Amino acid sequence: MAEDRPIRDAQPVGVLPDRARPHAESVEKAVLGAMLREPVNAIETVIELCRQEQLFYFAAHQEIYRALLELHRTDDKSVDLVSVAQYLREHKKLEAVGGEVYLADLYDSIATTVNLESWCKTLQKYATLRRMIDVCAGALTRCYDADADAAKLVDEIESDVYSIRNGEETHSITDLEELLKKQFELLMDILEHNVEPGIPTGFAPIDECTGGLKPGEMFVLAARPSIGKTSLALNVIRNVTVNCPKPRPVAFFSLEMTDGQIARRLLCTQARVPEAAFWNHNFNRNDTTRLTGAVDKLKKAPLYIDPTPGLTLAELRAKARRLYSEKKIELIVIDYLQLMHSDGRVESRQQEVAEISGGIKKLAKDLSIPILVLAQLNRELDKDKGQNARPKLAHLRESGAIEQDADIVRFLHRDREKTKGMESGSAEAEWIIEKNRNGRTANCKLIFYPERMEFMAASPESSAFAPPRK
Repeated sequence: MAEDRPIRDAQPVGVLPDRARPHAESVEKAVLGAMLREPVNAIETVIELCRQEQLFYFAAHQEIYRALLELHRTDDKSVDLVSVAQYLREHKKLEAVGGEVYLADLYDSIATTVNLESWCKTLQKYATLRRMIDVCAGALTRCYDADADAAKLVDEIESDVYSIRNGEETHSITDLEELLKKQFELLMDILEHNVEPGIPTGFAPIDECTGGLKPGEMFVLAARPSIGKTSLALNVIRNVTVNCPKPRPVAFFSLEMTDGQIARRLLCTQARVPEAAFWNHNFNRNDTTRLTGAVDKLKKAPLYIDPTPGLTLAELRAKARRLYSEKKIELIVIDYLQLMHSDGRVESRQQEVAEISGGIKKLAKDLSIPILVLAQLNRELDKDKGQNARPKLAHLRESGAIEQDADIVRFLHRDREKTKGMESGSAEAEWIIEKNRNGRTANCKLIFYPERMEFMAASPESSAFAPPRK
């Protein structure tokens, strides 16, 4: 590459090609001048607030910024006009950026670095506007493709816009004193029942152990097939949206059941009428009355059901963000994780599940709401025999990443054989908290009513029901 070949400035891209994209040349010069004048402190500040060279509109400024970062990385004490000029000369870029004269002009462009942070925020603002132009221009181009999947395209554009919004957020370092003050006030509010630590599930023994479903956390509820994890999840949803004093909006992504099946299950459970009674015509007038009352109760529930099979991670993010924005949802429930798909090609199913699990955890943090994820256990559990054969973290199917990403892992366990053919009555079940990042583990006793697919907390809880601990 010849030294005298000039580096061209960033060209306008977008729906208005005759107009330059938003930028502030004087501010860019001021930031680079600050980094040259006070390299140790200024470069650290710019790295924290800016990080990417794309925040500079002019290509020459991007090259100078990269040189400053590389020199700072190798030896921050050696960064000065001479070293930057030498670095650019060695990489055949010095004359292209304007030579030593231009570097000196940058150095002299400011008298003080006191306003460096505000300059960085200005660059961040213009960079965000330029990214929006690029996203919108790219979206416009893709919309002309007649073969494009319209629904997928909308989700992709939504995801791109949301990533820009997240990119604007910077997490500054906070001193411990300020954090302690906020957390002390929060704990006092919880103690005085002014706020709840999390959304109550309606199962008191579980909520006492975990504090409910807390914002930003990923909760995994796992079980073998036909144990009742969907029924238990629907029981939690019904408690959150209907039975609690303060109903919370919930989004339920069901990859296994149709929306009609879900509504019917909720209706029969709320009415305490066996669904099988309708198939064999074994119902009476009292059942109809209870169903009518259940409809009146459930129709006010802020529950939003998406029965899309084979949901991808990108689709989940797009739909969840839309519901969060439009319906103010406070909880997401997914049934179940292993039926989801990642957004691209992966080398193995384990890698795909790991990508999905990590994406769900990130979504919970981004929206700052809890996500309850149902998951399957592998067949190794069926091979274990004996009274104490209960689920373990190693039984999570297809990926150890689920265990790693989850804040709380709960298992649902019961003897499936005892409820086969049961038309009435109840059976014992366990809700096992095997992992609790911020609390203790526990085994809580439940009572399962198979005829109406309902779980209820046993009262009082029997300590003898938990398996012996070594």
